[in-house]
Amino acid sequence: SPAWPDMNALWDLAARAGATYFGTSAAFIAACMKAEIRPNERYDLSAIRALGSTGSPLASSGFAWIYEHINPRLALESLSGGTDVCTAFVGGARIQPIYAGEIQGASLGAHVESFDPDGRPLLDEVGELVITAPMPSMPLFFWNDPGDARYLASYFDMYPGVWRHGDWIKINARGGCVICGRSDSTINRQGIRMGTSEIYRAVESIPEIVDSLIVDLELLGRESYMPLFVVLREGVALDDALQDRIRQTLRREISPRHVPDAIFAIREVPYTLSGKKLEVPIRRILLGHAPEVALSAGSLRNPAALDFFLGLAREMAKQE
Repeated sequence: SPAWPDMNALWDLAARAGATYFGTSAAFIAACMKAEIRPNERYDLSAIRALGSTGSPLASSGFAWIYEHINPRLALESLSGGTDVCTAFVGGARIQPIYAGEIQGASLGAHVESFDPDGRPLLDEVGELVITAPMPSMPLFFWNDPGDARYLASYFDMYPGVWRHGDWIKINARGGCVICGRSDSTINRQGIRMGTSEIYRAVESIPEIVDSLIVDLELLGRESYMPLFVVLREGVALDDALQDRIRQTLRREISPRHVPDAIFAIREVPYTLSGKKLEVPIRRILLGHAPEVALSAGSLRNPAALDFFLGLAREMAKQE
């Protein structure tokens, strides 16, 4: 644990080692801020020339905290990339100014753009993060994937010939950018990507559960929050024993990283008219998007199923 014996542990290590580059996560920085520690009052951190933050977007307040409480002269790099490409798409650029809450630009070898649904480049608008030219570290194929079916479906199904990574990105005129979270329903926990169908298969193998929905919420400057919503058989209660069985099933059959942060009982899962679960729209609603922006009401098979999620979104907004 990076917080043992307290939140100063890693800063103590950096000071004793004379670290010149400190790699961390936005969630760790947020935890340091919450603990109200002031590392540079306790340790000499002047050797740190650069600090990299990844895992989730780093809020402007995180930038300010680092410059005030770590080192006012370091180069702060907020980065975003993927385990599948073994590198960052966007990150630090030493020749560019640093703006709070913003990633400096595209990484070397990464032709990053923001696309609208029709594949047109966007500027100063949120769009799909795409890579429009080959990168040196892109995977060429998946193992045990005849005809590259899974590979093509994972990255090239929306824009043929263009890599779509599944993140929302906003790029400005000077090349700076902000990652705005996941754009697809893929669960990405600590760099491990998992399709929701595999999670549903495990959860719905439990006799008491008839349907389920899971979303991964990447909250600005904090760790992701992954709630699981379950529809129970008549007469079944979501007690501690059932919740524990759900978590143990996912831990055993999927991975410990994909155990949900919270489990909610709902009356029904919202579906489209074509029978698809509303994963992305529900995710966007819980992240604070207005319902009319997140989805088209006319495309829903059971509009009343949204009521629970709209209420939860209001409660979450109060807690921020």
